[in-house]
Amino acid sequence: MQNKRGISQAFSPADTGGELLRRATPFDLFDMSRVLTRSISQLCTADHGGNAEAIARWCANKTPQALRVQMMAEGWEFWLLIRAGQIAAVGALAEIDRGAGTGRITLNYVDPACRGQGASAALLAGMEARLSDQGITRGVLTSTATARDFYLSRGWQADGPARQGRWILGHPMTKTLAC
Repeated sequence: MQNKRGISQAFSPADTGGELLRRATPFDLFDMSRVLTRSISQLCTADHGGNAEAIARWCANKTPQALRVQMMAEGWEFWLLIRAGQIAAVGALAEIDRGAGTGRITLNYVDPACRGQGASAALLAGMEARLSDQGITRGVLTSTATARDFYLSRGWQADGPARQGRWILGHPMTKTLAC
């Protein structure tokens, strides 16, 4: 598999034409950025109301450069769901505290072309399994209004009132994970 510049993605598993959950690499940054900004701008209208300034603020840290900084930060793991050789969903884990048994899902965005096809659910299940594999028993996340019902339908529960975040109103959620 090659990126847009023709550089071989030697560290990425070969595409089998099906579905693949894998860790992101620096070679994925441009495509990850595209998926994140498309998802926010096209699917999260319940949160930003189509306000261009709000979308720009929300997407400001979704550039390839900003994602690279996060990817290299200690404690961050970016995950991708790949379908037919393309990124269908982007997720991230951070703030894993083995002592407290908690881990945070910080991203779970689906490409608009893959919405309603189970990509986000498959990515979420994979990230929950990754947390469980590390001995984490309690997952936490802050949901958008757009995704709140999605998380509720997958066993997540409200964990307090909605609160204003950097860009939008966030809905704290938690889930007990099986180890």
